Amino acid sequence: MEKTENSFIDLPNPRKDIEDLHPYSAPLEGRRNLLRLDFNENTIGPSPLVIKSLRAISRDEISIYPEYSGLKEKVIETLIKQNSSVNINSSEVGIFNGVDAAINAIFHAYGDSDDLMLTTSPTFGYYTPCAQMRGMKINSIPYEGKDFQYPFNSICEFIAQNNPKILLICNPNNPTGTRLSPERIIEITKLSSKTLVVVDELYEAFTGDSVLPFVDFQNTPNLVVLRSLSKTAGLASLRIGFAIGHSKVINIVNRVTGPYDVNSFAVIAAFAALKDQSYIDSYVNEVLEARTWIKDQFEKYHVKHHIDGGNYFLLWPKSNPKQVEQKLKSSGILIRNMDKKKNLKGSIRVSIGTIEQMKRFWSAFKIVDEV
Repeated sequence: MEKTENSFIDLPNPRKDIEDLHPYSAPLEGRRNLLRLDFNENTIGPSPLVIKSLRAISRDEISIYPEYSGLKEKVIETLIKQNSSVNINSSEVGIFNGVDAAINAIFHAYGDSDDLMLTTSPTFGYYTPCAQMRGMKINSIPYEGKDFQYPFNSICEFIAQNNPKILLICNPNNPTGTRLSPERIIEITKLSSKTLVVVDELYEAFTGDSVLPFVDFQNTPNLVVLRSLSKTAGLASLRIGFAIGHSKVINIVNRVTGPYDVNSFAVIAAFAALKDQSYIDSYVNEVLEARTWIKDQFEKYHVKHHIDGGNYFLLWPKSNPKQVEQKLKSSGILIRNMDKKKNLKGSIRVSIGTIEQMKRFWSAFKIVDEV
């Protein structure tokens, strides 16, 4: 059959919501062999136990579908060791192909056309396209003041008046580091039983503000907490994350995922990482020390900055952020230009690694921005 020039135009039309969608994307290519301070990753790599376990994977483990037995229990065991007040069971834990997949699945399960999604601004960019995929309406309330305080009263008023289907709380928030106390989060969940409150705790290890020790999902069934092994354990490329909530909610969210979405490599690495919690704790402690060190430099040299929760900070260089980004890359250092983010004009975001890595960044930044 002869092909016509417009053959591709005659394809079935996608959903209108998808056709109008501006997908979340990030420049993730060409980053190897550089100091990666652009995506808040672990900057030293995973535990040696993880590497050892991956190298020991057998042929059977590759050729058969993955098995997840015991992983939920190991996650719970780890959480309880960190705080004995945590009270959850395995039916309240879901395993996902990264927290991104968990977020997408929550919207897929609960978001419907013309439902309301409520969040803050600026925040993690993936929430919005997930809502748009479902045809949801989005309301974004800005953080308040120069310290980016959480707009608690405005959020509460909106929920009381509108009963949004989903509220996203990134805690601590990426990229501002804004922190919301567990008590405040519990207050929010009680405002409307019709609102699913999703708390993204990917950076919680760097602040210690988790809501998990304060919640009983039988009494707070409209709360879901997201956790990951990407930022602390160094498993970002393997994609494994967890959603923790009422068993009925986790069951519903699991219905819109594939039966084997999480691969065996990720499962094996997760077990190994959780067995070596001391390695994770040591890395987190060094990041916290590095955060104190770099903050001291900013204050000493009067560099405009904002550091709060998380393993990252915001800087407002004197030079154009794009030029700073390019010059630092030429020095082998990657950072994230936030100039086009709402309420963050003129800023860059930098991940915090070890003290040695922060010293390398600071030496290069002083030259680039003539500090």
